[in-house]
Amino acid sequence: QVQLVESGGGLVQAGGSLRLSCAASGFTFSTYSMGWFRQAPGTERELVAVIGWGGRSTDYADSVAGRFTVSRDNAKNTVYLQMNSLKPEDTAVYYCARARGAWTYRRSAPDYATWGQGTQVTVSS
Repeated sequence: QVQLVESGGGLVQAGGSLRLSCAASGFTFSTYSMGWFRQAPGTERELVAVIGWGGRSTDYADSVAGRFTVSRDNAKNTVYLQMNSLKPEDTAVYYCARARGAWTYRRSAPDYATWGQGTQVTVSS
């Protein structure tokens, strides 16, 4: 079955960096767009970044553009989120997600339907 396992979260001071990883299994990873979402307490889940199956197409939420970078290694079935210049408002549980269908670049939240368990990112001021 499809499995997504995030890692790399933690506590960091404002201005610091973290790199999240998401290891995928149970499907042909190289054919699916992948996304990173986040959810802070009391808020709705927010789409942060997406990357196409080949890694050449990416999109970011305005709130993270220029600070976060999404990438993938199809040989390792892993997608990454490099987070720099972190701010307290980046504090959230971060989830990776798989798009609903293969071979299509998906850039909208409703296009993602399979989720990992999440990893906590806490940014202190």
